[in-house]
Amino acid sequence: MTLEGLRQDIDIIDTRIMALLDERLERGLLTRRHKTGTRDPAREAEVLDRVARRTRCLAGREFTESLYQRIIAESRTMQERELRLVGFQGMHGAYSEAAARAWDTEAATIPFKEFSQVFDAVVSGDLDFGVVPVENTLGGIVGQVNSILVTTELRVVAAIDMPIDHCLLAAPGSDHRDIRTAYSHRQALSQCRRFLDRNKLDGIDWFDTAGAARMIAEDRPKGAAAIASRFAAELYGLEIIKEGVQDSSANRTRFFVLAKGAAATGGNKCSAVFFTDDKAGALFGVLEVFAKAGINLTRIESVPDEPGDYAIFIDFDGSDRDARVAEAIEAARGLVRDFRLLGCYDERKL
Repeated sequence: MTLEGLRQDIDIIDTRIMALLDERLERGLLTRRHKTGTRDPAREAEVLDRVARRTRCLAGREFTESLYQRIIAESRTMQERELRLVGFQGMHGAYSEAAARAWDTEAATIPFKEFSQVFDAVVSGDLDFGVVPVENTLGGIVGQVNSILVTTELRVVAAIDMPIDHCLLAAPGSDHRDIRTAYSHRQALSQCRRFLDRNKLDGIDWFDTAGAARMIAEDRPKGAAAIASRFAAELYGLEIIKEGVQDSSANRTRFFVLAKGAAATGGNKCSAVFFTDDKAGALFGVLEVFAKAGINLTRIESVPDEPGDYAIFIDFDGSDRDARVAEAIEAARGLVRDFRLLGCYDERKL
């Protein structure tokens, strides 16, 4: 053992403690939706008793009880603030979280493992909003999200179009000349292929860009780095070896903000989905309706639903509060099967 090595171990443990503390406070915020008030003396006493009974070795009972009293008090304070809760898929530091924070700087962002869990939590009322990626300029549509949008009862209430700037991140003190592997989500790796090849780095698929950053910070595998955001680097205390390692400067992702109800304002853009057995013919009819009305379509995507059946997504400028747009929507609805307006909203380009 060396002093430097021991201090490095302490830094790694501190990273894990902070992550777990955030996770505990987040669960406390979610419990607020399931109880009538912020105080629950019986539950607080139960937690303190359990902690006292599990106290072992160096952490004495007085210390752990005092620590947990502070944690419980902080959790109660956060619940009393009645923050808006916004869910995203991935781990803290994900691009989806960055989009959520850009949309609402005051909200509490809550991570979920799966996209479906974000949708379900908004439907159940555990979350106020969910932020999900729908398309990327390099990778195309996010198939899993668009498949859920086909059937969800949620409404699109905002959109964020955000640049995706990948960084090569390493643990503090790492020698960049020793880096041989880069961990990241497979889509991020594909967006940085030329950089990886040029620097003779092996890309290793990880479940999430931010998850890769956290793993590098906690486990510090030798000769390894992560490809993730500057946000993730700041969050996990990693060094940025190089910024902008994506192959194209035009790398952008569009995110939808989802809620149970429609947006309060009419917005400047709308999204809709409809079904058709005859994709080409039905699509031409819808395009003609909007063209004749002078309405600009900004997105047209098809997602296979069943054999021979397609769900077609369209985005168009305007609001359903505009009579011209409302008439076009009704005309399109008569040409296809199950035309559904996902929402009219304001879109923000960062």
